[in-house]
Amino acid sequence: MNSALNSQQIDFFVHRDKLQASEFTARLLAKADLPDRSLLLKVDRFAFTANNITYAILGEQQKYWNFFPAPDGLGSIPVWGFGEVLRSRNPAISEGELIFGYFPMSTHAVLAPAKVSERGFVEGSAHRQELPPVYNNYARVTNDPAFAGRQGDYQALVRPVYMLSFLVDDHLAENEFFGARVVLLTSASSKTAIGLAHLLHLRRQVEVIGLTSAGNKAFVESLGCYHRVVTYDDLSPLDAKLPAAVVDMAGNAKLRATIHNLFRDNLKCSCLVGFTHHEDLEHNSEPLPGAKPQFFSAPDQIRKRAKDWGPGGVGKRFSVAWTSVAGLLEHSFKIVHGKGRAAVQAVYRETLAGKAKPNEGHILSLWD
Repeated sequence: MNSALNSQQIDFFVHRDKLQASEFTARLLAKADLPDRSLLLKVDRFAFTANNITYAILGEQQKYWNFFPAPDGLGSIPVWGFGEVLRSRNPAISEGELIFGYFPMSTHAVLAPAKVSERGFVEGSAHRQELPPVYNNYARVTNDPAFAGRQGDYQALVRPVYMLSFLVDDHLAENEFFGARVVLLTSASSKTAIGLAHLLHLRRQVEVIGLTSAGNKAFVESLGCYHRVVTYDDLSPLDAKLPAAVVDMAGNAKLRATIHNLFRDNLKCSCLVGFTHHEDLEHNSEPLPGAKPQFFSAPDQIRKRAKDWGPGGVGKRFSVAWTSVAGLLEHSFKIVHGKGRAAVQAVYRETLAGKAKPNEGHILSLWD
């Protein structure tokens, strides 16, 4: 019998009110508890990026904590990765199948497939029905070369964050860039910013300027998807007379205030997307000149476009966009694998602290 069926389940949880605190819990697997038509999966490996930190920061507001319920006060951060079906009580899905989708940071997961097709299924658990559909779709990828080995690792690392890039690009274009001629992207070395810069560059409607640290400037410039790259410690090259929009991936309130005070009424849009520098998130609550900062909700944009474009519309348009950028994103970083509790906790703490290297992508597993 597979050893994964005879082991404990290990879960990695964070404290909702203090993300710096985390812990592992262990419990025995109870085979008899698997509900009818459900699956028990071994969570084989998963990607971890700054996007997962955003899930945690917005866990309450955007209901990311609701995907995988945790004990009181704790949260299970959702991750994108691969699971192997260890036990199936669903006649349409076989044991041994490989599944790609949304998982907890755990050794095991239980899913309740609905609307099963040859290509995948929808997670049908009652507590997930009010959550955004894009997170409830799972792909059956056994023997699919696009999800095998390193190619699969890239899918887990890049495809989810590029969905966010795709949605922000769509939001800006739908609103005609709010009248801006320049779009500033903070944390320009992040994978989400890189994908967004690529999409904006293709539109040829605005100048795309990346804001980054001095240490990351050469890397960001090498990508070729920014018209210009400016460092945080010297914003003087920016022309504050031009109407501008800022897409804030950093979440640094001091930097945001500096940009607002520089452009003032010429700042037409201030879109808060990520939190790579979340430690300064609440620095200043005073009103800022220019456009009021607004949090961007990927789930809300997905719901809107699902209604506008009809069934499958979001997926079809995303697939077209994906083919244009996959190569750039895959070649902009190297994959680093980590296994076991110590590796998972170390990468979590490094990413939470904003110290992850931009040219690395982490694939983790709680299995040693």
